[in-house]
Formats: sequence, structure tokens, C-alpha cells
Amino acid sequence: MTEFKKNILVVQAHPDDAEAWCAGTLALLKEAGFKISIVTMTAGGLGGMNGDEEETTRIRKEEAHNAAALLEADYYCLDQRDGFVFDNAEVRIRLVDIIRKTEAGIVITHLLNDYHTDHRATGTICDAAAMISSLPNVPSKEKPLPITPLLYHSAPMSLSDPLGFPIAAPHFYVDISSTIDKKLEMLGCHESQKLLMKHMHKIDDFFGEMRKFSRELGEKSGVEYAECFWQHLGGGFQKDPFIQETLKDYIRMENRK
Repeated sequence: MTEFKKNILVVQAHPDDAEAWCAGTLALLKEAGFKISIVTMTAGGLGGMNGDEEETTRIRKEEAHNAAALLEADYYCLDQRDGFVFDNAEVRIRLVDIIRKTEAGIVITHLLNDYHTDHRATGTICDAAAMISSLPNVPSKEKPLPITPLLYHSAPMSLSDPLGFPIAAPHFYVDISSTIDKKLEMLGCHESQKLLMKHMHKIDDFFGEMRKFSRELGEKSGVEYAECFWQHLGGGFQKDPFIQETLKDYIRMENRK
């Protein structure tokens, strides 16, 4: 197997996305010796229910920093505006800079058919930035990576596409029963999201819903709690099953009836 650095970069659209979709797995990778970095495209400033955009941006960045600190992870924000995340040359280069600076061996981002438009744009930007992160002619201020990082995708809520149709089954599940408390502790840093989730999605218990979703994924894979992932196995990326090999004792496949 090709050797990749044990540095993992999670690129998501909003503060709390990394915690919602992959924090339990990140905690396991942390225990396995990985260095973790988290990037959000936006600070979620338009999602404030009790403050203006500037104040909400300050609060949500602080919450994201606090959550990342629980894994001793670095946190970066690309300062795009939530609801207005667009693919463009500038943001691709800024993300290439971070991929190179963190010397990422693995990158995790949203699926390209996620339900949320910001998630889809983030996935597209990240796919492009990761693919060119080893190329010397890319106008980045950071040194090119020696090899293109492996690319994985995290789950969309409810495992459905924008029209509500079921998406392809995950490539694998990760048993996070031993790290569910850490995941919920990280989610708990995003206190400001409780009001937003109630307003936008009529969710009265945001953190409870995240625990429920992890339990539903666990039921699909025969464990108490789980997260699920897809690896980018198309052209442009290496296909080494690095996460699967590293966490082999925690990897599960979907139960088939």
C-alpha cells in the first residue's frame, strides 16, 4: 500500500458539520495517532437567531474552535457566506493552501449529491482542490504534496439526495460506540445551533437527533452507534483503503436482508 501521512483534513460547509457526520470516527483516528484538522467553508453567520451576522460569526467560530480543541485539532474557516458558497478559483487555491499546509494524507468532505447546496458546493471545491494539491504549477504559497491525498465522503442527513431518493449504500460503516460520548461532547459546543435547528427544521432536540441518527446507522451495521463513509474510487485519486485498514477493528458493512 502507498504510504500516506497520518494527517487528516475534514472540509465541511458549516461549523458543527464535522461533528455531526464524522466526529466519532475522528476520535478513533486520533487514538490511532492521526493529526486532525478541520476546515469550514463558512462561519454560519446567517444562521443566527439572536444576533446579527457579525456576532453570530464570532460565536460560531468560537464554538468550532472549542469543539476542535477536544481532539487537539486545528480549525480553519475560509470565511465564505453560508447560503452563498460558490465554486471559484480563489477559494480552490485557499483550500489547496490548507491541504498542503496540513500535509493531508486523507481528506473528508461532503458527498456531491448531498441535500444541502452549500454541502454540494463544498464537496466540489474540495474534490478539485485535493486533486491538484500535488501539482507544482498550482499558484499556491505552500509546497506541493508528494502525493494526492485520499478522498472520502461523509454522510448527508437521512442518506437521501436533494429530491429525497435513497443514495447509494455507504462503502463502509465505522463503529463509534466507544466514542459516541466524545462526538456528543463536541456537538455540545455548538449551543447556538439548537435555536436554528428548531427554527429551520423543527427539531426540538438537535443533539438528541444526532445521537438518534448515529444509532440508526448502528442498526444498519449491527452495532450500537455508527458513522458511514464513501471513498472516492473514481479517477484522479489513489484507492488505498487507509481508513479501513487503520480502523479495521471498527469497520462494519451494511446488514443485508
